[in-house]
Amino acid sequence: MTEGERLERAVLDLLARRDAGSTICPSDAARAAYDGDDDGWRALMEPVRAAARRLVAAGQVEITQGGRAVDPETARGPIRIRRSRPAD
Repeated sequence: MTEGERLERAVLDLLARRDAGSTICPSDAARAAYDGDDDGWRALMEPVRAAARRLVAAGQVEITQGGRAVDPETARGPIRIRRSRPAD
């Protein structure tokens, strides 16, 4: 399993443990995927954001800001990640 796949799995596993519509912070996934007990998880922040963008492209998650889904390619600043909502 590649690092990217491992980070995608961390995102999906964390979301699976939350209520539908709940969100996670990329740092939650970075901490879950990091094996150490220091702040080395911080180096995983951008790779987790990249993993989330791949999951958006696959239709599995949404990236949100202020509770609304945003375009992951143009989002700047803090983001949250949630499972994709079914189309109406």
